[in-house]
Amino acid sequence: MVYGVFAEAQAKKIVAAQSAVPSGKSISITLTPLKNCWIYLGSYYGKGKALVDSARLDENSKGVFKGPDKLTSGVYFVVSPQLSIQFELLMDKEQHFSIVADTAQKDKVVITGSLENQLFKTYSSFTNKRGKELQEMESAYHAATTTADSNRIRNQIIAGDKELQDSREDIIKKYPNSLMAMLFNTMKRPTAPPVPIVKNVPDSLYPYQFVKNHFWDDVSFNDDRLLRTPFFETKLDFYYKYYVSPESDSIINEVKYMLLMARTGKEIYPYLLTKFTNKYITPEFMGQDKVFVYLFENFYAKGDTTLLNPASKKTIFERAYSLMTNQIGQPAPVLDLTDTTGKTKPLYSVQAPFTIVAFWDPNCGHCKEEIPRLDSMYKAKWKALGVAIYSVNIVDTELPAWKKFIAEKQLNNWVHVYQTKEARVAIEKAGQAGYKQLYDVYKTPTLYLLDKEKHIIAKQLSLEQFDDLIKVKLAAKK
Repeated sequence: MVYGVFAEAQAKKIVAAQSAVPSGKSISITLTPLKNCWIYLGSYYGKGKALVDSARLDENSKGVFKGPDKLTSGVYFVVSPQLSIQFELLMDKEQHFSIVADTAQKDKVVITGSLENQLFKTYSSFTNKRGKELQEMESAYHAATTTADSNRIRNQIIAGDKELQDSREDIIKKYPNSLMAMLFNTMKRPTAPPVPIVKNVPDSLYPYQFVKNHFWDDVSFNDDRLLRTPFFETKLDFYYKYYVSPESDSIINEVKYMLLMARTGKEIYPYLLTKFTNKYITPEFMGQDKVFVYLFENFYAKGDTTLLNPASKKTIFERAYSLMTNQIGQPAPVLDLTDTTGKTKPLYSVQAPFTIVAFWDPNCGHCKEEIPRLDSMYKAKWKALGVAIYSVNIVDTELPAWKKFIAEKQLNNWVHVYQTKEARVAIEKAGQAGYKQLYDVYKTPTLYLLDKEKHIIAKQLSLEQFDDLIKVKLAAKK
């Protein structure tokens, strides 16, 4: 096997070196022909890259990356003054070693004093050689003129791929505590098994469930080194896209598990919490903001605000308070607003199998387009189905413009309401949340679909999507 040169005795050296490493870092580097300039040390960080240190090269092209603190282990790279990556290296616990390299021969880097990088170089040499051979086989396979030649070359390619995989597994087995083993375990993705036959019936879900259940085998979510690889977050996103149901409760189960497992990670825990927060504070699909509310109630509200700067804390808390009362399936917040005649018309007094609650501004350009479209949908389809529209003017200083728009566009048979200044001031003095917060009205128009009992069915969809959903709900009742 390729690592035959990397004897078992050297594996023991890795263990010994890791148990007695000096403090801080001191990485000397000679990088010809660069002279009298700054070079940089960078690392992968999630899907991005970050510069973490710098060194000044003297007239002999020599410099040192030095400091009292160690860097988080992972995949790093040396960067030129022009900010181009020269070559990669592994940063393990042992951070006292030397590098000799030339910008014109990036594949001939010599690293001394780092057993991890020696293993990395041996493996890379092997995979580069096998990779070129496999590319040649692929070309030969496509150029083959007979079935016999195609089958022969195909078998060679399969054998070559297996040899590459076996080489990774061999490193994991021989050096289980090495950084290389961690990298390979993170890269691994399970192969789906064949569909089994259970009592003469194919179990088509089994391969999917198998891959999902083994997707994170041998990966520890509290390992900060995961962030310093170029493939962990890509694998994470792939998993959530293809192996986690978009239904919010399924996402919450996955997020909860990963965050609890990552809790002791100094870097990865706040990174994952921030990633999930950013993803679900403005989610891709309706209802997934429930995941953000879960994160707020179970992490931020319980003390994890120390991870936030004041501006982020303000944003997260305000957004959470705006979403907590309008989740899918919850009763709609009470609205006791005033109609065009000055009478109170409560939302819950509207009797209808479905109610559209529309928050809009009579001077909003987008509202002037969408509200007439809403009325067209109402007159063409929804009115006959008994759908009611509870229309809320969000600007109490624009009553004439509001009433004029209603009359001009003939928005008939709607419940038109607004909140009087007196009512708004009374709510503010009482320290209660206003309807804009309760309904998360931060843009106009904002639309909700409620059922007969005024539970929220949907929100922030297009008119066509609301129409499709009403059809589905009606069909389910038949």
